[in-house]
Amino acid sequence: MKRSRALALTSTVALAAAAGIAYAAETLTVVSWGGAYTKSQIEAYHKPFTEKTGVVINSVDYNGGLAEVRAQVESGNVTWDVIDVELSDAIRGCDEGLFIPIDPSILPPAPDGTPAEEDFIEGAIQECAVANIVWSTVYAYRTDLVGDKKPTTIADFFDLKTWPGKRGMRRTPKVNLEFALMADGVPTSEVYNVLATPEGVDRAFAKLDEIKDQVIWWEAGAQPPQLLADGEVLMSTAYNGRLFNAIYN
Repeated sequence: MKRSRALALTSTVALAAAAGIAYAAETLTVVSWGGAYTKSQIEAYHKPFTEKTGVVINSVDYNGGLAEVRAQVESGNVTWDVIDVELSDAIRGCDEGLFIPIDPSILPPAPDGTPAEEDFIEGAIQECAVANIVWSTVYAYRTDLVGDKKPTTIADFFDLKTWPGKRGMRRTPKVNLEFALMADGVPTSEVYNVLATPEGVDRAFAKLDEIKDQVIWWEAGAQPPQLLADGEVLMSTAYNGRLFNAIYN
């Protein structure tokens, strides 16, 4: 597996209509991404919280985005209490009034006493969200199908001449546009400067056009390892945790 990475923050937010429920309810519905990631959250967060407070955690999986959140808040029928979202969705959801603001002063200090606002990495504490993990989008390939020459860069992912075959990619512009520019020769330190221009966006889509006929789009995190295992794709982008778990097991 070659890990060409795009790093991101995943943040925890509380839905707007669920304000004030934290200790008043006997159960909390916490929504996350499933797989090994959610299993780790259950062990590290949910079980200790339940032991301390008596509040039972109902764990629900989803595939990201704000559509389900927006539908619940707008209908007034909110069944989710806390949700693990990507940083961009945390910011947009807060702007739309879907999530409740979080007072940073309620966050516990670091073991050495450093206030949370000074201890978290830059951008980790947002108006309505607190980041809880740094993760990567990576790509993996079938070692038994790529031949003697192995892919080593993100440019190789886009190289259909040397490595013909289907590619798996998440159905979203996030990460894909960055990967496309990197594959087209843009230094990683310049990717977002280039992407901030109309010309940069056009350049990214032009690079994606080179492989779009060979792309199988995925939405759920469990799909890429399965696509690879079934031989439906030669290479696929994926969440790092999903691939590590698939390799380990």
